[in-house]
Amino acid sequence: MATPTAQRAALMSIRPQFAQAILEGTKQVEFRKRRLASDIERVVIYTTAPVKAVVGEFLVSGQVVASPAELWRRYSNVAGIDKRSFFEYFDGTIDAVGILIEAVVTYDEPQSLEEFDPGTRAPQSFRYLMSA
Repeated sequence: MATPTAQRAALMSIRPQFAQAILEGTKQVEFRKRRLASDIERVVIYTTAPVKAVVGEFLVSGQVVASPAELWRRYSNVAGIDKRSFFEYFDGTIDAVGILIEAVVTYDEPQSLEEFDPGTRAPQSFRYLMSA
């Protein structure tokens, strides 16, 4: 009999306005300066201050690594961020990452990090979690 394998997920810190846009479906790409590990298929959304709660999750349909200008050209219509803020975030960055979002789930009740995963602290960008 095969033993089920645990799968990792990423817990990602996202500013409230961007987390809300993901949950509403208007932001379909999350931008980062480094890519997620190749085995990550699920991202858990931790909304930063003032919310400070785990509010939902999404599936990763792919990751695109390109210059910031190329990512903006390809995804600006679903970026959920204005052009100036996008390029300020990537200032001095050669390669940027676009994490493609699908199958967003909003949790019925936001959870504190302690409720969600006791002992977990808010990550600066993201951290990996083990999930069943």
